[in-house]
Amino acid sequence: MLTKEENERLTRVGPGTPCGELLRRYWQPVLIASELTAEKPTRRVTVLGEDLVVFRDQQGNYGCVAEHCSHRGASLAYGFVEDCGIRCAYHGWKYATADGRCLEQPFEPAGSTYKERIKQRAYPVQKLAGMLFAYMGPEPAPLLPRWDVLVREDGERKIQSMPPLLCNWLQAEENTADTVHTYYLHGHMLKLQGSNAGAYFYRPIVKYEWGPCEWGITKTCYYGGDRPEVEIRPPLVFPNILRIPQGREECLHWRVPIDDTRTQIYIMVFTPSTDGRRLDQPEDPPVEYLEQGLAEGEFDLTAFYGQDRMAWETQGPLFDRSQEHLGATDRGIVMFRQLLAEQIKVVEQGGEPIALVREPAKNQIIAFESRNNSAEAVQNRTELLRS
Repeated sequence: MLTKEENERLTRVGPGTPCGELLRRYWQPVLIASELTAEKPTRRVTVLGEDLVVFRDQQGNYGCVAEHCSHRGASLAYGFVEDCGIRCAYHGWKYATADGRCLEQPFEPAGSTYKERIKQRAYPVQKLAGMLFAYMGPEPAPLLPRWDVLVREDGERKIQSMPPLLCNWLQAEENTADTVHTYYLHGHMLKLQGSNAGAYFYRPIVKYEWGPCEWGITKTCYYGGDRPEVEIRPPLVFPNILRIPQGREECLHWRVPIDDTRTQIYIMVFTPSTDGRRLDQPEDPPVEYLEQGLAEGEFDLTAFYGQDRMAWETQGPLFDRSQEHLGATDRGIVMFRQLLAEQIKVVEQGGEPIALVREPAKNQIIAFESRNNSAEAVQNRTELLRS
């Protein structure tokens, strides 16, 4: 278990908080690019406890600025998007797309240099695979990681967006290091409902292992029974990513803190072509908006996403880890918490945390070796899901 003070360090994400400063060292997805249109070129978002506006200017460039105008605090979500910036609808102060510099202050005296002292808080934005990513940390920014599912050309992509998760980000990300939860939460629960959708995970688990790696934490699960298998899962990608296969699909989940008690989950789903050939990809992949609740307000426990959501949200908006009792199966979670605490300290001491990408040659495509991506493992998963 953690002390209350340790729990605070690992969970709070606002500006100036230990974990918030760590998370700001990584590019975070902030919006699906197709959600910005000619009719609606601005979107209000909250990321890491900061109220922001993401927009696309008339030159096609993307910007991300603090929502409230530096003049008198009106929301820039209602601003006028122009050729190289966004203009506040209240008094017309205009801020540059690239860096938030104040470009114009209508009605100030001629020759005034006042605007040179004004700068709206702004963050760089890059688009990749239909997602908009913002970097909210100190310069120089690392490279935006080109994860395999974002840039592979031998298949098709789609984006899935979840309703905001009503709990702290760490409750979702810790689940990535929780190897054995899949047996009961998914396999057993679906079996009791008469479904075999969780059959791959509903097998005896005889051993489990975790270990450190370049990107985070490796995970291995040993299944017994009549279909024994050593499943080497893709690593937990530090600090807030799940990389996982789902049948033939290869998926990347981002758990992006909205604030201390809400989390936005985006999923990139890549389906490889059956023959390995290259497929043309649209600039903006199709988007699915997934629902996870029932009309009565209960959780939908007939699918993995609803089951996970139940487990995470019922821990409370921000789980008090000083009250838990961990077991041997939680070694991966303990390892992740230790890694998170260590990297927070690295940042506090002026160092650079793990899993940042600085070398262009290393960033052509970032793939993960994983035995459960072999043809045999894919066939095994597919057969179990169909059985």
